[in-house]
Amino acid sequence: MKRILVVDDEVGALALIGIMLDRGGFEVVKAQNAAQALDVLERETPDLIILDIMMPGTDGIELCSIIRGMPRFAETPILILSARSDSDSVIRSMEAGATGYLPKPILHHDLVSKVRSMLNLSAVER
Repeated sequence: MKRILVVDDEVGALALIGIMLDRGGFEVVKAQNAAQALDVLERETPDLIILDIMMPGTDGIELCSIIRGMPRFAETPILILSARSDSDSVIRSMEAGATGYLPKPILHHDLVSKVRSMLNLSAVER
């Protein structure tokens, strides 16, 4: 089972994304801010990382840059999932090393399909 780290400061969004991914057949690890995410990454190696942009302190784009600077995660897919869908946010995310970008609100099918695609999984693989 593929493990995904989800980082979002909104507890409701974190729970909803977790449920969607769980139902999609993924194991989910959650963090509510950059510090928690970096703590998780010291102990675990997720197959994919999902980041929200708007978080207090270190935002998702900065966190993406930090993660990309860690050799262990240089090739780990990073998906930005954010309410901000302006072109500047998308461009900044990609420049920071994001692999993909999805605007919120997100539908279950769209999220699971994007994650499967980024992990190169077929619809039947888990």
